[in-house]
Amino acid sequence: MPFVKVYIHLVWSTKNRVPHLNSKELRVKVWNHIRENAQKKEIFVDFINGYSDHCHCLISLGVDQTIEKTLQLLKGESSFWINKNKLTKEKFEWQDEYFAVSVSESMLDKTRDYIKNQEEHHQKKTFQDEYDEFMSKYGFQKFKG
Repeated sequence: MPFVKVYIHLVWSTKNRVPHLNSKELRVKVWNHIRENAQKKEIFVDFINGYSDHCHCLISLGVDQTIEKTLQLLKGESSFWINKNKLTKEKFEWQDEYFAVSVSESMLDKTRDYIKNQEEHHQKKTFQDEYDEFMSKYGFQKFKG
């Protein structure tokens, strides 16, 4: 039996960054649903939070899980659930684009704190600022294709 512990910090936004998740109550409902759905699909969500136009999720990948498939399950089902329950005024969609970075054991608490403090964090910094920071910090490059 393999023993695997690979933590990934995932970040994804609403389609066109529309601030659909515009209340704390709605966000809590969505994050709780994503966590419950993940558990049913045997996806380990360590921590989840976000703001009106994006989600941060710290997961630990299972032995047969890929980042792409895991995100597909989390994002696809949650957008379906949000629309089915008419939780937003307009049709809800997540953006296809996302960030995924590995997190070492020694950085787990710092990552959890960062995710936990999204409300406070985004009083000072927009998601675009955060996006640009991630692109730079992790050396991501956008390729025109």
